[in-house]
Amino acid sequence: MTELFNIGFISFTLFDLLDIVLITIIFYWVYKALKDTLAIQVMFGFGIIMGLALIAEAINLKSINWLLRLLSDIWILAFVILFQPEIRKMLLQLTQSPLFYIFIKNSTVISERIDEVIDAALDMSIQRIGALIVLQQTQDVEMAAIDGGIELNAAVKKELIISIFNTKSPLHDGALIITKKMEIVSARCILPLSDKKQVGKRLLGTRHRAGLGLTEKIDAVVLIVSEETGWISIASGGNLQLDIPADKLKETLINKLTENKSLENKLTSHT
Repeated sequence: MTELFNIGFISFTLFDLLDIVLITIIFYWVYKALKDTLAIQVMFGFGIIMGLALIAEAINLKSINWLLRLLSDIWILAFVILFQPEIRKMLLQLTQSPLFYIFIKNSTVISERIDEVIDAALDMSIQRIGALIVLQQTQDVEMAAIDGGIELNAAVKKELIISIFNTKSPLHDGALIITKKMEIVSARCILPLSDKKQVGKRLLGTRHRAGLGLTEKIDAVVLIVSEETGWISIASGGNLQLDIPADKLKETLINKLTENKSLENKLTSHT
């Protein structure tokens, strides 16, 4: 915890500053939404009651403190009942704010593009098309890749992914790299091979060893489709989970992606 300054026995940290800033923003937003309404006067009254309750608690006036806290509970219920239109207006303003729009839009786009990756993997599994798809997280794949491949910079689409890994495509060898914002940045990337040559009794081919090798070096998640068996596997954290059932693929992939918390807030609401 980073201490900003210390006055006697009072320590003021960076988290205290963040707490004050956030509370100030919340109070300002509520005031802006409710100003020029009767509700703001009621809010001030509620604030006075809460302030008196804190004072009563500090000087140990138990009966007064109990009474004021009881009044505050009743006050909150009455406020919700009496000022439903104002509360509805306040929430509407929140949903129309640019930050809210950007967050919801981004999380929706990411969820939709993960679905595109999964649908492509399932189709390639049926068609026995081998694939190696790297989902980048906090660390850049270039830190571990042997060859950066061919730059693409394209949106994630099921049809594009399948066409890239089609055996007639000049890009089908190597890995497809997708950023944590779910954008395709390059294809035909050569990844480092793991020294592991088998998992359990299962011998690993080059594609699986490449996926495993990358996750031994950085925090990426790699989706692998076997050309021979059609199995869909996921490499993460230097471990390989083989033959994931179709109905468990999205859940498993999102669990792997959210293990390091880098996408957790954007994905959990769209699982």
